[in-house]
Amino acid sequence: MIRFTNWAFKNKAAVILMVVLSLVLGIVSYFTVPKEFLPPADNPMVTVIVIGQDTDAETMAEQVTKPIEKAIGSVKGKKDVFSTAADGFTSVDILLDASIDMKEAKTQVQEAVNSIPLPEGYSKPIVSQLNIDMIPLWQIGLSFPGGIDSNAMEKVDNEVIPKFQGISGVSNVSVYGSQQTQVNVTVDQEKLATYQIPLQALLGILHGKNLAVSVGEATIDDKTTNIKIVGQIDGIASLEALEIVPGISLKEISTVDVADSSSTFFTHVNGKEAIALVLYKEPNANAVAIGKKVENAIQQVNVDHKSTIEAAMLISFSDFIVNSVDSMMQAVLLGALFATIIIFVFLRHIRMTAITVISIPLSLGLTLLLLWLSDITLNILTIGAVAVAVGRLVDDSIVVIENIFRKAQNGDFSKPVIVEATKEVASAITSSTLTTVAVFLPMGLVKSMQDLLLPFALTITYALLSSLLVALIVVPLMSTGLLQKGKLPAYKTPRRYIRILDWCLRHKWIPLVTSILIFIGSIGLYFAMPKGTEDATDQDVVLSLSYPDEVPFTTVKEEVLQLENFFMRHSDVEEVILFLGSNPEDAEFSEVNAQNSGRFHVVMKSGASTKKLIREIDQLKKLYPQAEMEVSFVSMMSSGGSTISLDIVGNDASQLGTAADQVMDEIEGITGVRKVSSNQSDVKTVYDIVIDQKIANAEEVARQVQLLLNPIPLGTIKLENQNTMVYLDSSIHPKTDYELNEIQVIVNEQLVPLSSIAEIDKADKPTSVLRKDGKEYVRVTIDVNSQDLSKISYEITQKTAALSLPDGISIEMGGAASAQADQFAELFQLMAVSIGLVYLIMVMTFKTLRAPLVILFTLPLAVIGAVFGLLIAQTPIDIGAMIGALMLIGIVVTNAIVLLDRVRQNEATMSIREALLEAGATRLRPIVMTALATIFAMIPLLMGKEEMGSLVSKGLAVVVIGGLTVSTLLTLIIIPVLYELFHFKKAKKQRMESLETQ
Repeated sequence: MIRFTNWAFKNKAAVILMVVLSLVLGIVSYFTVPKEFLPPADNPMVTVIVIGQDTDAETMAEQVTKPIEKAIGSVKGKKDVFSTAADGFTSVDILLDASIDMKEAKTQVQEAVNSIPLPEGYSKPIVSQLNIDMIPLWQIGLSFPGGIDSNAMEKVDNEVIPKFQGISGVSNVSVYGSQQTQVNVTVDQEKLATYQIPLQALLGILHGKNLAVSVGEATIDDKTTNIKIVGQIDGIASLEALEIVPGISLKEISTVDVADSSSTFFTHVNGKEAIALVLYKEPNANAVAIGKKVENAIQQVNVDHKSTIEAAMLISFSDFIVNSVDSMMQAVLLGALFATIIIFVFLRHIRMTAITVISIPLSLGLTLLLLWLSDITLNILTIGAVAVAVGRLVDDSIVVIENIFRKAQNGDFSKPVIVEATKEVASAITSSTLTTVAVFLPMGLVKSMQDLLLPFALTITYALLSSLLVALIVVPLMSTGLLQKGKLPAYKTPRRYIRILDWCLRHKWIPLVTSILIFIGSIGLYFAMPKGTEDATDQDVVLSLSYPDEVPFTTVKEEVLQLENFFMRHSDVEEVILFLGSNPEDAEFSEVNAQNSGRFHVVMKSGASTKKLIREIDQLKKLYPQAEMEVSFVSMMSSGGSTISLDIVGNDASQLGTAADQVMDEIEGITGVRKVSSNQSDVKTVYDIVIDQKIANAEEVARQVQLLLNPIPLGTIKLENQNTMVYLDSSIHPKTDYELNEIQVIVNEQLVPLSSIAEIDKADKPTSVLRKDGKEYVRVTIDVNSQDLSKISYEITQKTAALSLPDGISIEMGGAASAQADQFAELFQLMAVSIGLVYLIMVMTFKTLRAPLVILFTLPLAVIGAVFGLLIAQTPIDIGAMIGALMLIGIVVTNAIVLLDRVRQNEATMSIREALLEAGATRLRPIVMTALATIFAMIPLLMGKEEMGSLVSKGLAVVVIGGLTVSTLLTLIIIPVLYELFHFKKAKKQRMESLETQ
């Protein structure tokens, strides 16, 4: 590697030009590379959704779910199929192998489900395949000063929505709260009975009154023309005047009124009825650039529709991305500042400090340029990687400049002296950098997080290799120019440290046994510590509510509006956005909400206490006993959540419910378990009307009952120049078993009660049916304390394993605990691979097996610091902490490499004991400087907000700081002790020979 240094001295002009270009291109890259929140990442799953309004879960499972499961059987790469058949919809999730082309898989699924002949009344199958790029980034509120009417909705549909759909980079615009005007014809059953008009006959009379039908083609006046029959009803008055039977108009037997669809779903913004537009961006599009176009479009809407429509940005995740990236960049700059201060404190020389810290901007510039060339976006993970590596960027330069300083104490800064000083440490810094790279680069092999960790690993790799080149090329060259003039501070030998090290070398077992005992204690602490997810702070809040299907929508609406009023009056709340009901467009994004469900997005004021609001919400839950409430922080990146799921699987569906009850009873008493429920906890009364086929035709009766119980579309009429849908409401809404039995149907041209031709069975059935790979199962959902996730998961496993379940019934764990366990297992495997690579590189460097083996003993020393750091900081072991532990493998060995490289050089002229003492004295300052520079560069991450991302987290910073602190202190003692112990015979022989010569 010293060839780079020699080349630099021969090509000074080229080096200067390269430095300038690196800085300029780095700045250009920062402003050119697209800014995103996270790297693009495909979700290895395709979802199929079918809507079946008012259809029960059991029917959905039989008529829709099973045919879909059969049709997708031949999809390539299919691993598991999870199906949910619920009241009103079916959702089928097809989990795929991550190596499969997701677009091709989606096409295969689409072709498979398109061939399924679904019964009438179901929507076409909606197939979706999501990735991180499809997260909705903007929510826009549309309010109406003059109220929402048909004209306003027409402008929204025809003018406002297309304006946002036309923005380059916007893939889709979903509409929440879009109110559709409709005309309801509510029949008076008593008057129908008086005039002896069956409802079925009325429906036949009204159908076809308003239509336009092409009936053929004819040649008239020597021209080919089309002939069309038109029946046109203009306005409410014309509809009411329709003659049903001679002398009787529609108005006399029914009530005709105009309404909107707010009775089934609506959107509120700050307590007022509004429409929300949710915008999604295209994959690989620049979110920040699109955000600016969206803001411009909002301003244009307000100009074009000044008096009728007011548009406002409710939520902008592009702003959140900018703030997060800027916050992370601030952490990078603060880390660089802290590292600079540490270097100056040790060197006490401005020009030497300047030479050292030049590696930070140069390395950053080269890194940004390489990210640009690699088509990697600037996101929270790539900039987080820079923040993690910034302290490490000066390590190589510190070792080089410190060795130059020590060699040139007499003021000789000639080229031979500087080249020789650089040569002495070139092998050590190259080896230490490559070992760190060997740890980070394989991070991209973690399958469950490959798309996220690969850009992270590449960024750190680019940064470290750039810093190595700067240390070998720029630092020596700058030293000749900046250190020629001025007086250097005197180099002082660390005599106290030498005395301590000498004592430890003479009493080896005392430091060794002490270290072993502390290490064993730290391992015990690791298994005792909570492993979970770190709760985020200072973020907006999402409150989800769901009510049982049997609760009337009017009751749901009333209680939800009470909650809205609470938020509106709260002093810490800035804005309140409410979505209530089911939005059909959600199905395109693998999501279906029940009608009796709502979601609040609560925007907090700056500096407000989010945790305080959540505590208040928890206290409110008892006021709404029928509602299922879940509160969470707004986040674009999930860190695993706090929900554990247990799937009760078996061949006998009748035994699943009993087994699930056993499991739930056993789990409810576990400390840290907040709530236990299952998909069979929510039940709904279902009436099975079994038709006597000898008396009546089941299909004909089913059509009649469906017409009687549900509003029936009749067609459209002209209302304020708009085509408006007309619905016929029979007013037959049975509230008791008797009323259901007495519903009149026509059989053999006679009206008879339903009970006379059928047997009506009443039963309570689950509102959802779950299936896995074609078999039904019951899911038990457990909401737990997120910080004790691993501990609670272990206790649940122990208790459920001891249960006596029916034969053929088994329990499979899933949810956050399973995901965390899989991620931890992958990271432990990666640690093993990284340790092997590190050892291989060190063997190639030292050309021996024993010295690298000694260096590996720094790893258990780092574990001690990492565990105690987490304990002191009261931080749970989350995925960020595990990545921090992985990083330590590469970071902590560098100090030992620098130390033992000097020892190996000394052994040519000294005994092992003398070589260790001299190397310790020589390398003490660069080792402490590099360690402190890395530690202090981590402080901004330690103090930063969790919005920076769950991977680059407080846990990561705590692990690196704690591990590096303890490993550095113990490395300076334990590694020399172990090295002499590994060369015990040779060292003892040298000491005996030394005594004989005295």
